[in-house]
Amino acid sequence: MSDDGADTAAPGVLEIARFDVRPGTEEEFAAAYRQVRPELLGTPGCRSARLVRLLEEPTGFTLLVEWDTVDSHLLNFRESERFVRWRAALGPYFAGQPTMVHGRDVATGPDPA
Repeated sequence: MSDDGADTAAPGVLEIARFDVRPGTEEEFAAAYRQVRPELLGTPGCRSARLVRLLEEPTGFTLLVEWDTVDSHLLNFRESERFVRWRAALGPYFAGQPTMVHGRDVATGPDPA
């Protein structure tokens, strides 16, 4: 952080993945995620990862992963054995095909004093 409160870290990329799991498997899915989360965090270019359970949709989850670049996600993770293990652990719980997009923070400027 700079003195004016603006974040000076290099901008990253946010992966936003949406999962719907089979009804009745929500707790097992969350436990499997906790077990396999190190596969994400150990990937070069991964900054952070968190799973959010949706309040309005009991079988819905959103995964938020911060990456250095899109290539960090697509090349370092998706084309690795880490992804194979990730998908093997979580895939059996999916009720359908997950959706995924990448985004970047919108610049807002310094916070007001």
